[in-house]
Amino acid sequence: MAAEPRGRKLSIHVVTWNVASAAPPLDLDDLLQMNNQNLNLDMYVIGLQEMNCGIMSLLSDTAFEDPWSSFFMDVLSPLSFVKVSSVRMQGLLLLVFAKYQHLPFIQILSTKSTPTGLFGYWGNKGGVNICVKLYGYYVSIINCHLPPHMANNVQRLEHFDRILEMQNIEGHDIPNILDHDLILWFGDMNFRIEDLGLHCVREAIKNRCYSDLWQKDQLSIAKRRDPLLREFQEGPLLFPPTYKFDKNSDNYDTSEKKRKPAWTDRILWRLKRQPPAGSHTPRLPASDFCLSLKSYISHVMYTISDHKPVTGTFDMELKPLVCVPLITLVPEGLWTMEDMLISYFLTPDFISSSWDWIGLYKVGFRHINDYVCYVWVKDNEVFFSDKLNQVYINISDIPETEDQFLLCYYSNNLRSVVGISNPFKIQPHAFLEKDPLGEAQPQI
Repeated sequence: MAAEPRGRKLSIHVVTWNVASAAPPLDLDDLLQMNNQNLNLDMYVIGLQEMNCGIMSLLSDTAFEDPWSSFFMDVLSPLSFVKVSSVRMQGLLLLVFAKYQHLPFIQILSTKSTPTGLFGYWGNKGGVNICVKLYGYYVSIINCHLPPHMANNVQRLEHFDRILEMQNIEGHDIPNILDHDLILWFGDMNFRIEDLGLHCVREAIKNRCYSDLWQKDQLSIAKRRDPLLREFQEGPLLFPPTYKFDKNSDNYDTSEKKRKPAWTDRILWRLKRQPPAGSHTPRLPASDFCLSLKSYISHVMYTISDHKPVTGTFDMELKPLVCVPLITLVPEGLWTMEDMLISYFLTPDFISSSWDWIGLYKVGFRHINDYVCYVWVKDNEVFFSDKLNQVYINISDIPETEDQFLLCYYSNNLRSVVGISNPFKIQPHAFLEKDPLGEAQPQI
């Protein structure tokens, strides 16, 4: 009898920031909580708004990685984080990173863009979504930029509903987004503080009387009135409003417009609604999947934008529905300094494709295309059976190095990594000895 899967806790750090077309600053350690010794993060979810989307910038970002993505990959890859997926729509960017050991348990189901600007034809406003299966649970991640200005609150709520409606995936055996186990929704939502005048708002901020402002916050008001929006949770707003600042300062807007400060930058989440007691739909025990907010703060030290970034750190506790990777990879050692034999084992329910491939990576790789070399699993196959397959991969171009390596199996059907090996070293010539027949043999 198979053992019950043990519970697993994942720590997830969510970032939202309207960067106002600025380039990345030199140091983002505080934003990424890299100096927090008490955190052992498993995933980063990063949403940016108002990235530079001029014609030349977009053309450059199409041909190469955009500067923000490159920056985050450079910083996070040495810590064993890999870019799992990303989606860009003009100024909106959504990135998901995970430690490499989680990759076989993260299946990318879809990436979508939903423009809402100019009656749905322009992507300066709207939402971008990445939908994944995480250890068997459905998780939708949405980064949005809603309409600005005090008077457009009704329009903001309409866009919120429209983005939500557009996230369902047609033609796939994937449940409605409202039946997903978790929706993470964040971004520049642009909700403002009603009724109170500029002087009153600034005095409340100066005296840290945020509770006086909560009552007039448009999102808080909407959540009290709208049954669906009420299902989205948010942490307490214990930090100053994050908009609008003079760039390169900590001063609220001193221009002629003198815009009122507001909590425009928000992080919400919604857990799957449980069916009522007595219904025929099975209920998921609360202990099988839950989310708890550990930190919800703004980072006031960053001044490149008129917005301050906001982060939320969550602990996700779940009982994995998927405990065994679809593919188990085993590097068998070096037979020559040109070829490596790889054995891999398939689970019975895995359907392979001729377009599946195995990549060799240095530990600390940035994303799935950052391989040292790769092989199509069918082209160099030397043995196959119902469970065990073996392929050769050519490594003749790899210099002798002390670096550690990994093997990843990429499934074309699932568009995801479905197997990953333990780290290993490729043994240099000095470790190859001759057997009595004069053939080189690896010393494992």
